[in-house]
Amino acid sequence: MTPSHSPADNKARAAVLILLAIGLASTQDAIVKGMSGTYPVYETMIIRGLTSMPILAFWIAQTHGLTSLATPLWPRMLLRALILCSAYMAFILSIAAMPIANMVAIYFTMPFFVAGFAGPFLGERVPLYRWIAISAGFIGVLVMVRPGIAAFEPASFLALYSAFGYAVGQMMGRHLAQRVEPLVIANWQNAVYFVFAVIVGIMALAAGFSGEGNKSLAFLTRPPVWPTLPDFLLLSAVGALAAFAMMCFISAYKLAESNFVASFEYSGMVWAVAFGLLFFNDFPDLWTWTGMTIVAGAGLFMLAMDRRARFQRGSPSKNEI
Repeated sequence: MTPSHSPADNKARAAVLILLAIGLASTQDAIVKGMSGTYPVYETMIIRGLTSMPILAFWIAQTHGLTSLATPLWPRMLLRALILCSAYMAFILSIAAMPIANMVAIYFTMPFFVAGFAGPFLGERVPLYRWIAISAGFIGVLVMVRPGIAAFEPASFLALYSAFGYAVGQMMGRHLAQRVEPLVIANWQNAVYFVFAVIVGIMALAAGFSGEGNKSLAFLTRPPVWPTLPDFLLLSAVGALAAFAMMCFISAYKLAESNFVASFEYSGMVWAVAFGLLFFNDFPDLWTWTGMTIVAGAGLFMLAMDRRARFQRGSPSKNEI
């Protein structure tokens, strides 16, 4: 079948969509960080789920029908959603305690986890250039985190787990996306996020513990607070931003090969620095800039070498995941 758009047009649209997705997701992260000193994490996730659920449900009802959600592969989607949910929880808990730029830069070790997992989990040969990029990426993280000195932030471990969890989820998603519509996966994932947040909230209330001495722990265990109208609107916006960002991510990766699209995700570092400076008075120091540059450079090097290797083997499909 002849595509309705040329590859160049598809790539241009994919680039616009992924840049929009990153901007929406970064805005969501900034709002969550701003609310982390007042509301508990489970409350922000519950409101996020309540807002994004009808948007995603309406979209799938109009395109594939709600009956498409009843798939025999639901156990795999449930497991993947739980892993991604724990990764997202770790992500926003680390945001509460760290500058956004530091957190986002550490999160971008995710492609290195994916590259490392390609061997044992997908049976792929991991070439030397990937191991070089992986090693350089983790050196960059060490430069930013600086373990063992006064500037070390324990929430960095949450950020690293977030990258690890998202990498595992991506590995599982490669197989699922070939057999299940991405919108079905997105709806299941969003529903699991909501249920998970409700369970965490019940457990936090039952424990009656509030770890106010630590920003991440306080964000996790703080009792619920009735939001003001402006705050409720902002928290609701998080759900809408998440839903539309998810749509843009899915569409971008459908329009062009994953290596091309993934290279634009590093624009998240620009958003992170800008939001940190504008709203939280966080400006990266020299060590953070150095580490960010190493991580981004290693990631872009790996993507470029992957793309070169694929074209040497033959032009990849635009839907390759």
